[in-house]
Amino acid sequence: MGIFSFFKKQDKETLNKGLSKTKESVFGRISRAIVGKSTIDDDVLDNLEEILVESDVGVETTLKIIDRIQNRVAKDKYLGTSELNRILKEEITSLLQENEKHQVNNFNVEKKGVPYVILVVGVNGVGKTTTIGKLAHQFKTAGNKVILGAADTFRAAAIDQLNIWAERVGVEIVSQSMGSDPASVAYDTLKSAIAKNADVVIIDTAGRLHNKVGLMNELGKIRKVMQKLIPDAPQEVLLVLDASTGQNAIEQAKQFTAATDVNAIALTKLDGTAKGGVVIGISDMFKIPVRYIGLGEKMEDLQLFDREAFVDTLFE
Repeated sequence: MGIFSFFKKQDKETLNKGLSKTKESVFGRISRAIVGKSTIDDDVLDNLEEILVESDVGVETTLKIIDRIQNRVAKDKYLGTSELNRILKEEITSLLQENEKHQVNNFNVEKKGVPYVILVVGVNGVGKTTTIGKLAHQFKTAGNKVILGAADTFRAAAIDQLNIWAERVGVEIVSQSMGSDPASVAYDTLKSAIAKNADVVIIDTAGRLHNKVGLMNELGKIRKVMQKLIPDAPQEVLLVLDASTGQNAIEQAKQFTAATDVNAIALTKLDGTAKGGVVIGISDMFKIPVRYIGLGEKMEDLQLFDREAFVDTLFE
């Protein structure tokens, strides 16, 4: 079974096209940096370090990669620059090892008689609502009954946008008026989902970071009321980040992981940026699996993240 065994042909094409800017920025520069070099020496490693840092892999993760390559060079005594891509590919793949807990495969959920609940968090402007809409589409296409919960009651626009996506995808939505208690919306959503035998519930939350304590309390309250109906809800706390913001995405990840128990990450807008290296940095720094990646505007362009397919595409 090959690396892309569960990717359809169009998915592979979308992945390749979506990562084209990162491929040129990172690996095009690496190729140019080793022109005329025959061995992996200090100059090559210095250039590689600079390229990885500027590609938003992150300083800590970059230094870890460089250290591993240095150790391999020292161990094998002689490694030519022609082998650099292979070594780099192996080390990046190693860093992207995922925690498979609660992993949803191909948007199919295990039917347990209660809904699979995804609580979505993230700041405004990262593509949170769009990601929820695309997730709903993918889960529905896989044969699941999906219900959305509009618990971002801080902005009327957030409720309106989610309503538009629900209509577009053809799924139900539970919402209240602006200013309503987000926990009340979450509770009503789960109550409705249980009554209607829904398979998946996706709940939006307010995208605010101005007060970490307030955010923590709000998300804690939402979790507490949901657990009155489903003891292990939410099974997935999904943090949505905009890959094109690079280091800002890493800072947001720090804030949200400190405020709540994030166990999955969605990285949006990978197709419009050369900063795809942030996938590597975030996965390594937070030890939280990147679960979904956004590679375009179409509903089908949100994909399950496969680290092997991702790295393989980067090095093609």
